[in-house]
Amino acid sequence: MKYLIVGLGNPGDKYENTRHNIGFKVLEELISGTETKFQTAKLGDIAVHKFKGRVMILLKPSTFMNLSGKAVNYWMQQEKIPLENILVITDDLALPLGKLRLKGKGSDGGHNGLKDIQAVLQTENYARLRFGVGNEFAKGKQVDYVLGEWTKEEIPVITERMKTACEVIKSFATIGVDKTMSVWNNK
Repeated sequence: MKYLIVGLGNPGDKYENTRHNIGFKVLEELISGTETKFQTAKLGDIAVHKFKGRVMILLKPSTFMNLSGKAVNYWMQQEKIPLENILVITDDLALPLGKLRLKGKGSDGGHNGLKDIQAVLQTENYARLRFGVGNEFAKGKQVDYVLGEWTKEEIPVITERMKTACEVIKSFATIGVDKTMSVWNNK
C-alpha cells in the first residue's frame, strides 16, 4: 500500500523555521533517527519511508505554498496513489497552538495551499492534518504571523506536538482516516 504524505511549506532557508512550514517540519520529524533522507526531485523534495508494510512517499513541495496543487497532483499520478491515500499536513490559524485535527475532507478554510490543491485536484475529498499555530497577531498581520519564526516559548510546544503528529500519520497509513480521527482527534 502506497501513501502520499504532503507537508506544506515554502522552500528555502528564509522560511525554514516559520509557522507556515510546520508541514515540512513534521515530515522531517517523521524520518529523524532513520536512514531515510529527502532527495530533490521534480516539484519537491521526496523521501520514501516504510512503516508496517506501508510505503509512504513524503513530499515537501518546492512550488511555494500557493502552488502546492501542482506538486501534489504530479506525485499522485507519478506514484499512482489514490485520493484516499493522500494526507496533507498544514498550519492552521483557527486552532490553538499545538492543537491537531485530522479531517477526511473539508473546505480550504482560507488556506492558500489547500485552496490550490483543491483547485488542481478538483475535490475537497482528501485527508488533511491541521496543526494549530494559534492566532496571536494584530488585525491585518496574518501574513507576517504565519511567515514569522516560532518564539522560544512556542518551540517546546510544537516540538512535542510534532511527535504526536507523526503518530497520527502512522495511524492514518495503518488503520485509515476514520479510525485515526476517533483515536487521535482531541488528544
